[in-house]
Amino acid sequence: MPANWNIILSIENSSAIAFEAGGRRRELIVRRSALARRMRLSVDPRDGNVKLSLPRRAGLRHALEWVEERRDWVEAELARLPPPTPILPGETIPIEGEPHIIDWRAELSRTVRREPGRLIIGGPPDLLQARILRWFRKEALAVLVRDTEEMASKAGVSIGRVSIGDPMSRWASCSSKGDIRYSWRLILMPPDVRRAIVAHEVAHRIHMNHGAAFHATEAMLFGREPKAETRWLRSNSARIHALGRDG
Repeated sequence: MPANWNIILSIENSSAIAFEAGGRRRELIVRRSALARRMRLSVDPRDGNVKLSLPRRAGLRHALEWVEERRDWVEAELARLPPPTPILPGETIPIEGEPHIIDWRAELSRTVRREPGRLIIGGPPDLLQARILRWFRKEALAVLVRDTEEMASKAGVSIGRVSIGDPMSRWASCSSKGDIRYSWRLILMPPDVRRAIVAHEVAHRIHMNHGAAFHATEAMLFGREPKAETRWLRSNSARIHALGRDG
């Protein structure tokens, strides 16, 4: 389960250090945790957020000096991230892991239609991205409800409400009441990757932790250990998060 973080800097102070590279500007996020044993600086590959984790009693001034010494590394990591990718006519986007060209013509219906290798849509171009994102959300919810119900039946557990959002910190979450919330971006991923995430969340209906029994349940639901899917997520998360963002 995630550690309980306490943000210790005010918004004003947290902007004392900022980084710029790859068309991004990111202010340093400083957090303390009782679990931290040393300082750790990271660049989140999903959104470019720059995070400094500290033990509770670490000196802040020394920590910020340490961060400044690593500015070149941080900005190099930011520069490596894919740029925001707005959805435009003629662009290629993934749907269930397969590339689809945005086939837009003004005279066509505004209703999004999917054909092999193409996503067809018409209407005003300035509304193109918003309509396609709405379509993605609708498709994602339908597919994820189906996948979740199938996994829950296999596990012999009940599921509460299935919903979607666009979180940056995780692909999905399961509450103690059985409500599961997914990122709509799972519809962009190959089906096995999406189903591995569903298996992970449904397994939490039995084990609200990440212990050995949890991982055994996850593997049983998915059909095997999701090692390849985990590698895919590590390699492609930044690209998936960049789609449909303007900045």
